[in-house]
Amino acid sequence: MTVQRAAGFRNGIDVRVRLRREGTRADVPVDGAWWPRSRDLAAELPELVAALAGLGVRVERFTYPSTVWQPVERRIAVAGRIVRTGAFTSMDPQLVSLTVEDDRRLDLLVVPPEADALTGVRALRLAGLKENSGTAQRVLATAGARPGPEVVPLRAG
Repeated sequence: MTVQRAAGFRNGIDVRVRLRREGTRADVPVDGAWWPRSRDLAAELPELVAALAGLGVRVERFTYPSTVWQPVERRIAVAGRIVRTGAFTSMDPQLVSLTVEDDRRLDLLVVPPEADALTGVRALRLAGLKENSGTAQRVLATAGARPGPEVVPLRAG
């Protein structure tokens, strides 16, 4: 069965996705980041595919960890095309994988939907840097790191 989603996703709300810049080494752990608003792939996936198409990336297949996402149909229609999906229990829960034209694979860090705005924006920026070679876990940890106190407490005595 194929699910058809209408264009104009979420009344024009931007899809929060960032791809690594050109010129990046091929051996980097992530190719960018995606910050969905929920774990509902039926709502989120068509938006992501459409946003990536706007960046010149044609998604053929989308694979995701079944342990953290709500299941979705095996085929989803987006803008008149079919995108195949697959769920796997063995995938890193912080990543999704896309097979794009020319059978290239892109691994995107998934910023948790419940992340606060500062953490989400930092993670998108860090994952998109061409010199970043951090793992998904390291990018998320760095993005969520809180600055140290600005005032050093006085010692008693």
